[in-house]
Amino acid sequence: MNQNHITKIAKELKLKEKQVSATAQLLEEDATIPFIARYRKEATGSLDEIAITTIRDSLHQLQELDKRREAIPKSLEERELLTNELKSKDYSSRNHGCP
Repeated sequence: MNQNHITKIAKELKLKEKQVSATAQLLEEDATIPFIARYRKEATGSLDEIAITTIRDSLHQLQELDKRREAIPKSLEERELLTNELKSKDYSSRNHGCP
């Protein structure tokens, strides 16, 4: 679980980080959305199924972006297109305002 993702989602959805973190943990443990909404209200602060689904989808999207950020330089390096200038740059979302 990436704390930066938790913080970003909490800000976007105007939720407490604790709610997003608890939801993310339950999702990692393969709890279903209906189960979380009905039986884990104390952990999530009574989030409904729509909020839980939005958190799940946002987490997935951010994880996919992280994978892509790792894959692009590897792909460029394999094709011998990765220059020293590109190697030295940090393409993380915190420096470029990307999601």
